[in-house]
Amino acid sequence: MWKLKMGEVGDEEWLTTTNNHVGRQHWEFDLDAGTEEERAHIDKIRTDFKMNQFKFKESADLLMRMQDQHTQKEDLYYPHPLVQDMVWGVLHNVAEPILTRWPFSRLREKALKVEMEHVHYEDQSIRYLCIGCVERVLCLIATWVEDPNRDAYKHHLARIPDYFWVAEDGMKMQAIMSSNLAEEYGPNLRKAHDFVKSSQVRDNPPRDFSKMYRHTSKGAWTFSIQGHGWQVSDCTAEGLKVALLYSQMSQELVGEKLETERLYDAVNVILSLQSENGGFPAWEPQRAYSWLEKFNPTEFFEDVLIEREYVECTSSAIQGMVVGEYVTPMEYTNLDGNRSNLVHTSWALISLIKAGQAEIDRGPIERGIRLLINSQMEGDFPQQEIT
Repeated sequence: MWKLKMGEVGDEEWLTTTNNHVGRQHWEFDLDAGTEEERAHIDKIRTDFKMNQFKFKESADLLMRMQDQHTQKEDLYYPHPLVQDMVWGVLHNVAEPILTRWPFSRLREKALKVEMEHVHYEDQSIRYLCIGCVERVLCLIATWVEDPNRDAYKHHLARIPDYFWVAEDGMKMQAIMSSNLAEEYGPNLRKAHDFVKSSQVRDNPPRDFSKMYRHTSKGAWTFSIQGHGWQVSDCTAEGLKVALLYSQMSQELVGEKLETERLYDAVNVILSLQSENGGFPAWEPQRAYSWLEKFNPTEFFEDVLIEREYVECTSSAIQGMVVGEYVTPMEYTNLDGNRSNLVHTSWALISLIKAGQAEIDRGPIERGIRLLINSQMEGDFPQQEIT
């Protein structure tokens, strides 16, 4: 029988973690689990299936065959545009035969090498969990084709159980915290608080992550567990909200609150994801062109090649900021002696100019510019303290 394992690893040597596998859930088959009656019943079901698997097939059901034939068009959720079919046809029938022959094969080998560098970087930085099930299978196949005896493929195999799990209980903590039952659920709240703190991403992706088209992730909350590594705007905003609410509760009841620096890290991730139109995408900043969707090769997903803004992500981000301002309002104070600072003055000038202050009253802008001009030395500006 199958048993749900929570945060357990066993003797698996190919798993890596950043928080002692907190939040990991996976199903494991236990031959001795359950009562004798339950095991006997399962054995009977297994035997019946084995004896009849070739006698009764799904395709032998005429009604099902008729239904499948009727729903084929509906299953094709995203038909390929003509331009995409033309591109794939040219690549397969013309480019591929040419690139497999010398000297063009050297170009193909170089391209594959660069591609595998990205695959390995992604695998290692997110501990072979991958951003989702589709990429999970593709990366696994890529490492197998490269070399099934390499460690990378073995790491992938060890993570397969992480994608086979079911959870029925979630989304309960906000209701408890919003009620007057916090003290009654004290132990549950403390455990949930520990989980929230342990699930926050503590570091950015390794090395020069922007070169690998990754975004800052330090301070984020992911779509699943910390080891997943990919920042998500609404998950980060919800994690921030919960952490802020916990900070207002008795530490004797729910444990130590999240450090202020880690709250700021979360805010930094959220703000870094905002688009020019004010909305928030899910995974990373919106930076690609919409026409790239014409080359979406999947037939069951639409609008997946580029990031776009979402109402739920934008709503969560705004709520997180509002809760942050309400719980920990920021205080702005002047420097000692009310001294000016050239960097802050420059930032303020940029904001005033962008906001159209010149159309209302040019006075503040002119005074700021006058301060910068009078502070200039022989070309450069004086180094002032970090504020």
